[in-house]
Amino acid sequence: MTEQGLRILIIDDEPQIQKLLKVSLQAYGYHLYGAVSGQEGIQQAAACKPDLAIVDLGLPDMDGKTVVRQIREWSTMPVIILTARDQEQEKIEALDAGADDYVTKPFSMGELMARMRVCLRRTVVNETEPVLHCGGLTIDLLQRKVAVDDREIKLTPTEYELIKYMMQHAGRVLTHKQLLKAVWGSSYNEDSHYIRIYVSQLRRKIEEDPAQPRYIITESGIGYRLMGR
Repeated sequence: MTEQGLRILIIDDEPQIQKLLKVSLQAYGYHLYGAVSGQEGIQQAAACKPDLAIVDLGLPDMDGKTVVRQIREWSTMPVIILTARDQEQEKIEALDAGADDYVTKPFSMGELMARMRVCLRRTVVNETEPVLHCGGLTIDLLQRKVAVDDREIKLTPTEYELIKYMMQHAGRVLTHKQLLKAVWGSSYNEDSHYIRIYVSQLRRKIEEDPAQPRYIITESGIGYRLMGR
C-alpha cells in the first residue's frame, strides 16, 4: 500500500498537535482532515471516509474512547489513540473500545508514522483467505497447520486458536480481555493468567529465543502484539 493519497483524520483540540501532524504527514503525501471535538470528528469520519484516524483521548466535549466506540459501530478503519495519560488502564480501555494502537504524548513523528504504517498494512483477514503470513510465521487455515521458517510446529487446539487470532490482527495491540473473549469466550473475562500460560507455551514452540521473542511481543500490563520483524 502506498502512502500517497491516503486520507488521515486528526481528532485533537490542541492547535500545536494539529499543525505538527498536518505539516509532517502532508510532506509524505497524506491528505489531512482535522476536527477539534469528538462530535466534529465523528461527523468528519462519516463524511470523509478516512483511511486512518488519530484520536486524542482528552477532547473538550467527550472522551476519545466514546469517539472510538461510535466510529466502531459502522467503520473498521484503523484508529490510533493519542494520549497524555500514561496509565495502563486508560490504554486498555481505549483498545477494548476498538482502537488499534496508542501513542503516548510527547511522541516522536518517527514512532507515530511507524505505528501508522503497521495499521495501514494490516487488512481485515477472513476465513476465505487460506494462508496467513507474518514474517517467517505461516498459518494454513484450511489444514490448521502452523510453520516457522517452513518448519511445521505442533500446537494444541487452544494454542492454535490463540496464534490464529493474533495472526488475523498482526501488528495490533491486543488486550488480555480481547484475547480471552476471542479464544475462551466472555465468561473468562478476568482470567488473564490463561493468556500468560499459553503465550509462554507458544513462545517455546515458535520463538528461536523465548526470552527475547521475535513474534509475540509483550505490551506491559496491557496485552500482546504479534510482530514479524
